[in-house]
Amino acid sequence: MSRESEMTGSLKSYYGKVIQSALDLKTSTCKCDDSTLSPYIRAIENKIDDEILTKVYGCGSPIPPAIEGCVVLDLGCGAGRDVYIASHLAGPDGFVIGIDMTREQIDVAQRHLDKQMERFGYRKPNVEFRHATIEDLKEAGIADKSVDVVISNCVINLSLSKEKVFSEIFRILKTGGELFFSDVFAGRRVPDYLKDDPVLHGECLSGAMYTGDFGRMLRELGCPDYRIVSNRRITIDNPEIEARTGRIDFYSMTVRAFKLGSLEDNHENYGQTAVYMGTIPECPHAFELDEYYTFKTGKPVPVCGNTASMLRETRLSRHFKITGDRSVHYGPFDSVPASPVLERQGRDGGTCC
Repeated sequence: MSRESEMTGSLKSYYGKVIQSALDLKTSTCKCDDSTLSPYIRAIENKIDDEILTKVYGCGSPIPPAIEGCVVLDLGCGAGRDVYIASHLAGPDGFVIGIDMTREQIDVAQRHLDKQMERFGYRKPNVEFRHATIEDLKEAGIADKSVDVVISNCVINLSLSKEKVFSEIFRILKTGGELFFSDVFAGRRVPDYLKDDPVLHGECLSGAMYTGDFGRMLRELGCPDYRIVSNRRITIDNPEIEARTGRIDFYSMTVRAFKLGSLEDNHENYGQTAVYMGTIPECPHAFELDEYYTFKTGKPVPVCGNTASMLRETRLSRHFKITGDRSVHYGPFDSVPASPVLERQGRDGGTCC
């Protein structure tokens, strides 16, 4: 048996048989505090069955606003909480697909489908669950350029072939589509000898991506600019496991990246401004693009060229008024960091779940 097959089998067993609820997790890495949920997310969660909620393993809240009518794909959907939240936000004209490799998790999500659709008031389901791996979305039946938004909650770190995962994500995203995911990242590369530890792997630690490698991987896939929405230092809360990981610093980060051909590898100034019109129902007063850009309704904000593209060439375009184009270049844009890296490691902020 290959190492990859052995590790995959171990993961299926860990999340299918060993971990029956969040209480069985050995660290706090994937235990979320619902008190940090956005009010509109918490209101939807109140409509979700308790059995699903006991099996939530995640490190963030990777469900962006403004997804009404969108096709959404959840990678590693588990028992389906985020799928059902996205289902409610996407509405009856949207469609949400949940993919997970653990049969036991998919079975839980599937058996609550009819009840959840009834609670949401939908005449027909706008949700489908598929038992598949996130490394081969063709096998799961996901066609090229067929998805508006990809979400994932603390799952991609578990993959042994992350390049395949991100390559597949950008294959199936439509032009202007968005990857919005929460995951565990590391401030340094995790040593190889820790990657074979089944507990550290299952607890989302040994597979954590080094932030520098993550940025390089996205650039190689044609995405030179990603944005950090939230970032917090993780406390493991298990002395034995913490001792095994040594001095590695781990972070829970929520990241967004758009599939756009117009992005540059630096933040450039073209004299553009953006005005948020306050038309996203979940965000009437302000819209947070990332940890540096928050747009208050009606207030013009100077933006770099990449940010203008993210707002003008995606589903967000109907909610923003962009002034200016790229006909005149004024040099580097100084109001945001010069490159999309983890500028403030250890910064507390953003939402957890």
